[in-house]
Amino acid sequence: MHATVNAATLERVLGHRTRFDARFGQYFDSLAGRFDLPVPSRYVPRCLDLLRDLSMRGGKRLRVVLLYEAARLVTTEEVPGLAEAALSIELLQTHGLVHDDIIDDAPLRRGGPSTYYAYRREFPGNGATALGLAVLAGDLAGFLSTQVLLEAEAPVALRQALLGVQTRTAAETVAGQIADLERDADALPDEEFLHTVTDFKSARYSILAPLTMGLLAAGEDPAPHRARLHRYARLVGISEQMRDDCLDLFGPFGEGEGEGEGAGEGAGEGEGEGEGAGTAPAVADKSTGADIRSGRRTYAVRAVLAAATGADTGLVEAALGDPRCPDATLERIREIARAAGVDGRLKAGIRRHAEEAAAEAASWEPYWRAEAVEFFRSLPMWNVDRMP
Repeated sequence: MHATVNAATLERVLGHRTRFDARFGQYFDSLAGRFDLPVPSRYVPRCLDLLRDLSMRGGKRLRVVLLYEAARLVTTEEVPGLAEAALSIELLQTHGLVHDDIIDDAPLRRGGPSTYYAYRREFPGNGATALGLAVLAGDLAGFLSTQVLLEAEAPVALRQALLGVQTRTAAETVAGQIADLERDADALPDEEFLHTVTDFKSARYSILAPLTMGLLAAGEDPAPHRARLHRYARLVGISEQMRDDCLDLFGPFGEGEGEGEGAGEGAGEGEGEGEGAGTAPAVADKSTGADIRSGRRTYAVRAVLAAATGADTGLVEAALGDPRCPDATLERIREIARAAGVDGRLKAGIRRHAEEAAAEAASWEPYWRAEAVEFFRSLPMWNVDRMP
């Protein structure tokens, strides 16, 4: 994290992650006893093993951190429902990752095989079975994400409120995924449409939902604050998705970068992780040029298409969607982009949206604890300040 984060905050964030990972492991250990398994099925236990494997390769757990820090906007006391809300958020993330990797035909996720490709290796002569099992694995993770909230050790009203946020968020995220496919069908999508895709596909579940659920658990009614929370989530999400897209086109910004999940994990997990915000996707998960080879009209790809002229336009359009696009062609596209100043404009956009998000968080001081507000004010700049 960035140097502006003080030692106490960093220790607290690391504590959130450590405690959650232990709890997540315990959850999967006890999962077989939470619902009836068809015995003597081999496929169902294998599905649970694959979901556990993917879920426990969780990276920075930014959603979990946001959830707990959102509660700290109201109180530093332990509050009921947070642990279950964290499990629910990460199970929904697993659901999204499994399905994203099917849609994107992605072999890797978080430094290991995607669930879809794990099944493809196990059923090399039966693609339909592999596909069906992967779809069902993602569905199971989604249903488990709601079940864990229903079983939370929290008042009934709080359980219902948390479940309402989660189900609404899940529906919005699916709508965002649909719009994501629509984006790629447009030769040159409008930038505002890209903002909308980022908002629905990643920012709402990576940032807005944890903020909302954390406030709910802490006893705060988030409804009067939804507009300001949403403005913040959208701005952070756009900044992180732009960074993710810039990374894919131009490569890592510096040595040691490329750590992270998505959702993001950015809302920046968008393309690389489905997750959302706060981290760049792992280089091993998403090689440079993957967006062009997959035909994705991302912020970076759109900027190149808008800047290219003449034969350069034809070169870029021919490369889009070609999984065998040569490295030399990708390098030529980067040269076109740099010559047109695309890299500079993207970095300026990343910083501008992050600064606007920081200003939005600063405006929260009249409503919540200043120390907790400062965490959210600093958050958008952590990744921005790693850019050269």
